[in-house]
Amino acid sequence: MKAKSGEREKVVKWRDPAGALEQLPLLSGLEYLKLMASGELPGAPIAGHLNMDVAEVSEGSVTFICNPEESHYNPIGAVHGGLVCALLDSALGCAAHSTLPAGMGYTSIEIKVNYLRPVFADSGPLRCTGRVTKPGRRVTFAEGEVVDKYGKVVATATSSLLVFPLEPDKS
Repeated sequence: MKAKSGEREKVVKWRDPAGALEQLPLLSGLEYLKLMASGELPGAPIAGHLNMDVAEVSEGSVTFICNPEESHYNPIGAVHGGLVCALLDSALGCAAHSTLPAGMGYTSIEIKVNYLRPVFADSGPLRCTGRVTKPGRRVTFAEGEVVDKYGKVVATATSSLLVFPLEPDKS
């Protein structure tokens, strides 16, 4: 297949998540996320696609840093809103995870995003912080925002997350 004029290529790298997933049921969410932030456990593979990393972790709050690039553009030359939503979903979900004891997991039930201004490749690094507003045994609620390199808020979100016991691997 002949390369098209102006064609670019991106290589995505990530660490095998299997070792981290083995540790997941044994560690509290806070312990797990701190090990991920320090690099002792690999991050989620999606982070390689989106150029994002865990920057800060405390109980009930997690911050990600994301470097948007041209490969994240939508058809009109701005970063696709899906990247911003995925960044928010990750930060809010991990904030919920940071409040959970060992053996518990979470998944998003819903997320509502408000996009406040466009994001471009030179808007980054983006800083996304998620905070738990109400922890729960069944459902946890969280909120967060994304700010650009100038400190301007580009998007906000609220989310509900289902809390559930992790099932042991039966393979």
